[in-house]
Amino acid sequence: MGERRYFEDLLVGEELESSTHEVVREDMVAFARQYDPQWFHADEDAARDSIFGEVVASGIYTMALWRRLDHEIASDIAWICGVAWDDVRFARALRAGDRIRARARCLGKRESASDPRRGVVVFEYKLLNDRDEVVFSCRSTNLVERRPLA
Repeated sequence: MGERRYFEDLLVGEELESSTHEVVREDMVAFARQYDPQWFHADEDAARDSIFGEVVASGIYTMALWRRLDHEIASDIAWICGVAWDDVRFARALRAGDRIRARARCLGKRESASDPRRGVVVFEYKLLNDRDEVVFSCRSTNLVERRPLA
């Protein structure tokens, strides 16, 4: 991990994007069978009769893949924790074979009113497929460490 980015280093309007990741059917279905066994996520035969025509990733799996990709572009941020997700949307079904990438854009930031050692930063997150369609999006409010005083 490189140098940490603190609250003061984050720029409103800054946008970062991850590398791509191919969604693997076997991994997607295995996850669904264990954690979200809805038939259109976990049963390939039954899913053919769904509105999707095939198994599609569960929202939980979609968010897990997004998080892994987002970590690639934001692991250097001095996170404290996330405190809220707003406007969570699953605009498109995530399918096996999709090549996805994460995008993060800093929407705003302010100093914490309750603790001068931290700031509040709002990000817009998107997961895009290889056709540039948004699959998942949300707005996240996060606590980030302020730069320590020398």
